Amino acid sequence: MVEVFLKRSGTLKLSFIAILSAFVVEFGLGLASNSLALLTDSIHALLDSVVTIVLLLAAKFAIKPPDAEHTYGHGKVESLGGLIGGIAIFLVACFFIFESIIKIQSPSHPMVTESVALIGAAYTIGVDIFRIILLKRAIKKIGGTTLKADFYHAFLDFGSTIVVIVGIILVSFGFEHGDFIAAIVLGVLLCLLSIKLVYKTAQDLTDIISPQLVNKVQNIILTTPGVIDTGSVLMRRSGDVIFADITISLRADVSFDKAHEISTAVEKNIKDHIPNSEINVHFEPNWKDVPTDSKIHEIASDVIGVKGIHNVSHHTSNGSTFVSLHAMVDRQMSLNDAHHISEVIEGKIRKNMPEIEHITIHLEPYITMPTDLKSFMTNDEKIIELLKKRIEVKKIGDIVTLNFDDLLKIDIDCSFDKELSIERVHDITSQIEQDIRNHFKNSVITIHPEPY
Repeated sequence: MVEVFLKRSGTLKLSFIAILSAFVVEFGLGLASNSLALLTDSIHALLDSVVTIVLLLAAKFAIKPPDAEHTYGHGKVESLGGLIGGIAIFLVACFFIFESIIKIQSPSHPMVTESVALIGAAYTIGVDIFRIILLKRAIKKIGGTTLKADFYHAFLDFGSTIVVIVGIILVSFGFEHGDFIAAIVLGVLLCLLSIKLVYKTAQDLTDIISPQLVNKVQNIILTTPGVIDTGSVLMRRSGDVIFADITISLRADVSFDKAHEISTAVEKNIKDHIPNSEINVHFEPNWKDVPTDSKIHEIASDVIGVKGIHNVSHHTSNGSTFVSLHAMVDRQMSLNDAHHISEVIEGKIRKNMPEIEHITIHLEPYITMPTDLKSFMTNDEKIIELLKKRIEVKKIGDIVTLNFDDLLKIDIDCSFDKELSIERVHDITSQIEQDIRNHFKNSVITIHPEPY
C-alpha cells in the first residue's frame, strides 16, 4: 500500500508542476494579448494546480490504516478529494460564462494579440498532452480515484485549450466576439464534465455499488462446494478497496471446522476474482437435505443439561413418524430434573419437526472422566475372576485400571468366538460390565471385543 501511494504521489507531483507552469505561461501571455479566453484557461490551470494538491493530500490520507473512528480505513478521503475538485471546477466554469456574457454585451473591449495568445495556448496543449499520457499510464498500472480525477482535469485542460485556439483564430479572421464565445463554450464544457465528476464521487461517498458486481459475488459464493445458499451480500468501496460482508447457508449438521473451511474457500474464491477486496463471511445453518436423525441429534444436543446424545432412530408407520433416542445427563441429577430435560428435548424436536408423532427418550447417567488420573495398575485379580466366569470369553487381554477420587475407570481387552454376531457380543459385554460394576461402585467400564 505504501509503495502504491509513493507511485501515485510521484505522478501527481509531476502533474502539479506541469499544470502550474501552464498557468504561469497562460496568465502572463493572456494579460499581454488581452485574450479573455486565454486568461480564463489560465485560471482553469491554476484551479487544476490547487485541485491536484487536494488530490495529493487525499491520496496521502487514504493510505492511513484503520483506527478506532475509521474501522474501514480512510479510503473515502480519496472520493472526497475528487468531489471537492469537481465542485471547484463547476464554480469557476460558471464564472467564465458570466464574464464572457458581460464582455459580449460591452460596447468596446481591448483587441486580442493573436500571435502572443497562440504561443500561450500551444504551450498549454503540450503540457496537457504530457499530463494525459502520464496519468493514463499510472491509472493502468496502479489505479486510484485521485489519479482518475486528475486525468479528467488534464483532459478538460486539453479540450478547453483547443476551444481557446479556435476562438483566437476566429478573432484573427475579424470575428471580434470569437474569444468570448470560446470562453462561453469552454465554461459550458467545464460545467458538464465537473457535474459528471461530482456525481460519480458523490455516489462513491454514498456507498453505491454495481449490481453486476454484487451478482458476480453471489455466483462465486454459490459455486463454492459446500454452500447451500447465499443470504445478504453487503458491499461498499473505500478508495481502491472493496469491502464485502456476506452470509452463506451451510448444512446444519456440518462441524464447525468444516464450516470454517468452506467459509475460507468462499473468501479465497472472491478475492481471486475481485483483487484488493476485504471479505467477511458469516455462516448460518440450513436444514435443507439434512437427514432426520442428524437434525434430531443436533436439536437434542443443544438443550441445556444434555451431556450427550446417541442411538437416535426414527421410523414411520401409517403416515406417522416415531422417534427414539438416548440422552445422557449428570449422574447425580434427580429423576425429576432429568425428566424435565427430556421434556425440553421433546418440546424442541416437536417445534422444529411438527411431523413427528411420538418421541421416546431413554435417560442415562453421564460420568465426567478427568484427564488427570492418579494411579495405574494392571491384571486386577477380581476382574479376571469375573471374566473367567463367562464361558463366551475365549481370551483375556490387557486390563487397565485408573483411579481418581471416587471414580474407577476400567479398560478391558478380551476375545470372543469370531462367528458370534456383534449383537450377541454387545449383550455379553453389557452383562460383564454390570457384573464388574456390582463389585466396583462408581466405575466406568470400557470393553474392547476382539475375534478369537
